[in-house]
Amino acid sequence: MHPFEYARATDAGQAVAVVTADPHASFLAGGTTQLDLMKDGVLHPDRLVDITRLPLGGITHTASAIRVGALTTMEELAADPVVSERLPFVREALLLGASTQLRNMATIGGNLLQRARCRYFRDPTVTACNKRDPGSGCAAITGIQRMHAILGTSDHCIALHASDVAVPLKALDAIVHVLGAEGSRSIPLTEFYLPPGDTPHIENVLRHGELITAVEIPLLPDGARSHYLKVRDRVSYEFALASAGVALVIEDGLIQEARVALGGVGTIPWRAWDAEDILQGARATSDSFRSAAEAALQEARPLPGTAFKVELAKRTLVRTLETVAGALS
Repeated sequence: MHPFEYARATDAGQAVAVVTADPHASFLAGGTTQLDLMKDGVLHPDRLVDITRLPLGGITHTASAIRVGALTTMEELAADPVVSERLPFVREALLLGASTQLRNMATIGGNLLQRARCRYFRDPTVTACNKRDPGSGCAAITGIQRMHAILGTSDHCIALHASDVAVPLKALDAIVHVLGAEGSRSIPLTEFYLPPGDTPHIENVLRHGELITAVEIPLLPDGARSHYLKVRDRVSYEFALASAGVALVIEDGLIQEARVALGGVGTIPWRAWDAEDILQGARATSDSFRSAAEAALQEARPLPGTAFKVELAKRTLVRTLETVAGALS
């Protein structure tokens, strides 16, 4: 592991100032992914600023939303009774996202920032990785592609975003609150992630030194039902081949509101806007659900190793919609 300086922050402003001033500094929270990447030689910060003692945990409730401190663990959020009652697909995504041990360490802020699960990105002996070394190429495009993306890809990167909970959070229009050297700002999660384009190493809109302080999650309206379905090679501790987070409001057989996002198939957590447009005002039928699935995957750019994901993602979405509609009937 690359040698580094360790510092424990006692104030959020101080932590931001230290990291902002040092281009080779990073924040450290749960560290469940970060430390692995450091041990593997993928990440090599010169300084880690430990933020775990900052008052950035806890969950507060209002009538329309919950505000989750960035240091709240996945397990703490999953155990919140309001999440269980009003945001069941968020709870499902949290529980399916990691083992109990990891959920007790991993933070919500860190989960949103987790790095790509691409085997080529995570292997420093592979020289062609535009995400790790801009301009070096993308070994995945000609390599083993099974766990890679089909939506939002480019000729420079097909790495998959692996967060489970980011999928329903994106469907809910969650807001990320951050603190930086120039003050605080709020970023809709729908605008937070950046597809790779020709700059795969830039994964989100955070500026260096900006610290996530909280995530605001709107509650589903009364009468809504939701579900998160994760399809994977094995039941325990595995990343999604395809997943879907769906919330519906159905009245008299008509869909009044639909929120749809996909995981396991996008370079970023994928909001299926076209599917939502198809579902809005439509009857809750298998034909409507299949039409929505077709619309959701119409921009897919599969490679030979990911071609199976197109139909898998469609079926995953249809099944999730049927499950939610069945719960409402």
